[in-house]
Amino acid sequence: MPRPTRLLALLLLVLNGAIAAESPPPWAYGFKVPPPPGTLQVPPGKAGAPSTDPTKHSLAGSDRQFTRAEITDIFNHADWYPGDHPAMPDIVAHGHAPIVWSCARCHYANGKGRPENAGIAGLPVDYFIEQMLAFRNGERLSSDPRKSNTPMMVEFAKAMTDAEIRAAAEYFGAMKWTPWIRVVEAERVPATTISAGMYLQVPHGDDEPLGNRIIEVPENPDAVEIQRDPHAGFIAYVPVGSIKRGEELVTTGGGKTVSCLTCHGADLKGMTVPEVGALPGLAGRSPSYLVRQMFDIKTGQRHGKRLELMKPVVANLSPDDMLAIAAYVASRTP
Repeated sequence: MPRPTRLLALLLLVLNGAIAAESPPPWAYGFKVPPPPGTLQVPPGKAGAPSTDPTKHSLAGSDRQFTRAEITDIFNHADWYPGDHPAMPDIVAHGHAPIVWSCARCHYANGKGRPENAGIAGLPVDYFIEQMLAFRNGERLSSDPRKSNTPMMVEFAKAMTDAEIRAAAEYFGAMKWTPWIRVVEAERVPATTISAGMYLQVPHGDDEPLGNRIIEVPENPDAVEIQRDPHAGFIAYVPVGSIKRGEELVTTGGGKTVSCLTCHGADLKGMTVPEVGALPGLAGRSPSYLVRQMFDIKTGQRHGKRLELMKPVVANLSPDDMLAIAAYVASRTP
């Protein structure tokens, strides 16, 4: 082959490789289809207009009542169960107007969070702070540019003081992570729609094939979507056989990576690694969130001292490998 032709072939191979780069698994980021090529980062999400419905909502076991406007207030968290948690720092309960929303608005006062954001209860304080500084410094982004709450967190971290970040870290770090997600292997799942990045069952809907996805839906859709009930957990539907396959990858590396137990502990509840620091527990946490983080680390969207350990770990993992790992990890008792 003449030299120019050989160079052209090599260039085409490189270009084809770039074009064929893996797209983020849309289900992990709260979408049904991958982002079209060339999709630009969407701006940070904004709060909608407050509801004018005067109806007061209630929840079992709570003596409090709130309207929809109060439930969705971004600067004054509607705390259904104040006895569940310590006194909230001001940044957690009220945010930092006009930019920073109440932490509890999205992550709940108990730090459990939802599939579209993160469960932050029980995270090591230094790790929590490191991640907030990564948002602030542009070192934590999203592989899917349509995910608007990532740029929101960047805005929040830039507007928060170091003292506010530490107060939130210490508050959520003081609470243990407890069971929140029920993992179910299935071939078919309820038909779903998407609301602000969260899958919701279609009322009186049919079912649909799960395929190679994990779909997390609320145990009680109305309680989660309307009342934002912090006692209503989630179901994670995972492909049949994925938990067993994930167990091999997590415990042995499966010939593609190293065992997750090496850094996250034999029970996947976290551990401290010398010269690196405390690493978070993984057991029982959102599989959608876990896949997002693995994929973002692989694509270079997340950086940090502790994450340097993860880069070679995820380098050879496919999205299907990540799915299996997350299915197994989420099924473990925290």
